[in-house]
Amino acid sequence: MFRPTRTRTRTRAARAVLVASAASAALGLVTGCSSPSGGGPAAAVQETRAANPAAGSPFWIDPQSPAARQARAWERQGRGSDARLLKRIADRPAALWPAGDHPESRIREATRAAARDGRTPVFVAYDIPHRDCGQHSAGGAHDASAYRDWIDRFAGALGDSPALVVLEPDAVAHIVDGCTPGEYHAQREQLLSEAIVRLKQQPNTKVYLDAGNPDWIAEPHKLVEPLGRAGVANADGFALNVSNFQTDAITKEYGRRLSEALGGKHFVVDTSRNGNGPLRGDRAQAWCNPPGRALGTPPTTDTGDPVVDAYLWVKRPGESDGQCRGGPAAGQWWADYALGLARNSRSQ
Repeated sequence: MFRPTRTRTRTRAARAVLVASAASAALGLVTGCSSPSGGGPAAAVQETRAANPAAGSPFWIDPQSPAARQARAWERQGRGSDARLLKRIADRPAALWPAGDHPESRIREATRAAARDGRTPVFVAYDIPHRDCGQHSAGGAHDASAYRDWIDRFAGALGDSPALVVLEPDAVAHIVDGCTPGEYHAQREQLLSEAIVRLKQQPNTKVYLDAGNPDWIAEPHKLVEPLGRAGVANADGFALNVSNFQTDAITKEYGRRLSEALGGKHFVVDTSRNGNGPLRGDRAQAWCNPPGRALGTPPTTDTGDPVVDAYLWVKRPGESDGQCRGGPAAGQWWADYALGLARNSRSQ
């Protein structure tokens, strides 16, 4: 999976009540509840929760997610209270990050399962060459040719099924902040533009190009030209706050400014871990497994905001940002951290 540098973070959604075609249409709807900012349990996000915790969301829930498997294991071990808390994660949709050179089987498996449930799966395409500037989530395709082949197979596996794809977290923001060397910028923008065109050949696929978060590229106008060169005009919109902790209110205000500069482009927000906002203090350390965080607004397309298409859990809650604060490698499941996120969240 992955994580961002400096003030940014991410790393690697579900089930509701719509038929496949309706689920696809629902992705054009909007969102609008904001989570409070702050630093403690008192500021935990207020979550609306019906008998079905995913009610109101068209997204597919993976019944074999790490959180679901952990909850079942804890139930068998007699840890019923912890298992119930962890279901705040397990019972909600989170994105899939198909890894490796051949992502097709995982994508087909998820799209078929989602279709049986009448839901829409959410995927992250994360294989750009020179990924994460060689840091915690280094890797990606060996070269441009390999990436084009990877994206072609990724898109082909989606078929005609409804799907939402968040494209290449960090890729554009790392161009803007200079972390990605300048000699790779033009190629990266070209590859992203081609990836959008290829993914959009799938008739029911929505594509959102990642655009960082408000605490990373503080001035959104700096993203406008790179996003334009990367083909955002052909995408359904852009994504914000992937694997980060910025509040809904701050992220939406930032997103509206960027949307206006991009001619009204819509966007989606990762709310997976922003219930208590970001960790205060040393920004250089705030991105990596910060303590005291909480789950954010559950995934939904019912946002109440005309330019916010969805709140999503793009970063899978409970997967590590990297080997800091006792965590495992980036993208690996960390049950204790997941339990903390769930415990710090207020649920009804």
